[in-house]
Amino acid sequence: MKKNMYRIIMAAVLLMSMNTVAHAQLNGLINRGKQALKNEAKKEVKEQGMNALTKTAGKESSFTANGHTYTMKGTLNIKTYIPAATGMVTFTNVPSNYEEFEKVYTEFLGQTPYGTAAMMPMAMAIYGRNRAEGEKCIRLINYPSNVNSVLSQLKEKFGTSQYAPENDSYHQPYLPAAVLEGATPENGYSPKSPYTVNMRASVNKHQDMQMYEGRVMYIYMMGKGWDTEQRSVEIIQVREGELFKVFNCPALYTQCKNIRGTWEGLK
Repeated sequence: MKKNMYRIIMAAVLLMSMNTVAHAQLNGLINRGKQALKNEAKKEVKEQGMNALTKTAGKESSFTANGHTYTMKGTLNIKTYIPAATGMVTFTNVPSNYEEFEKVYTEFLGQTPYGTAAMMPMAMAIYGRNRAEGEKCIRLINYPSNVNSVLSQLKEKFGTSQYAPENDSYHQPYLPAAVLEGATPENGYSPKSPYTVNMRASVNKHQDMQMYEGRVMYIYMMGKGWDTEQRSVEIIQVREGELFKVFNCPALYTQCKNIRGTWEGLK
């Protein structure tokens, strides 16, 4: 009798154990199924976003200010990292003054990351013509932590002194043109008209900043002024819907190849 009771108890324990294992396995299958569905949903949302961007790629938008025309098109965006994303901005002239520059930024180019990036060579060109106007432009489109770095470097690159006279190779007022299509050291950094800035996605993915408020994306601006022919620019958006700012851009004022000929300036 005792042996039979013992066998019954052991059988019950074994059955309970098997049920516990089976239950755990079942839960595991359910959880894996839920995760698979979530992953599939995320993939579908991502594909839908990429398809939407692909459909709008090539659609060009234009803006006119002070008789100058600005256009842009591209798929570079702050929300989704797409390795093959590109951006292009063209402009017939460098903005004539700060008022025009501000209008173009706030009402048009500042609304996209690649439009904002393309405004850096414009701001640099304005700084080369008029220090006060150029500084206002640089302060407008740059994140506060980047302003002093840009200004200090441009002061050295665009300014002359007894240590760096006008004919010194360190003096490079043509830096703004080094990222414009068609400009090369050999042709005196004379770009094609209208001026065009070509951009593409960096190999670095977007990053939510911990020390700074906002999300940063990395863009390559293409240009013949350097051996690498690509200059990395970091663009930040603090809050969704706000204008973009240049977060970091040392590659744009790094010494480029020395000009062969005379710098004619930009229109």
